[in-house]
Amino acid sequence: MRGFLVGLVLIPVVIVGVLSIRPGGLRNQLRNVVRRLKLAIILGGVYLLASTSLRLYFRAGLTAEIATAAVAVVLAVIFLVRAQESAL
Repeated sequence: MRGFLVGLVLIPVVIVGVLSIRPGGLRNQLRNVVRRLKLAIILGGVYLLASTSLRLYFRAGLTAEIATAAVAVVLAVIFLVRAQESAL
């Protein structure tokens, strides 16, 4: 329990420390974090909808597995492209 509480305090302190060091200041870095979190949540929802519909449509088999993996790869590429820092 003590380790959990130490981690609960230590992780935010380290995150704030690392984000403060990066160029642009803490406020700009936190804005980027929020933007990426929103994007990740949206893409996660898209993945859940796509994988659920694929499972219902194809029931079982290799086709559903490959299609689900393909959706995951496409969404990962979209995240990598959209989550880049904006030019200053």
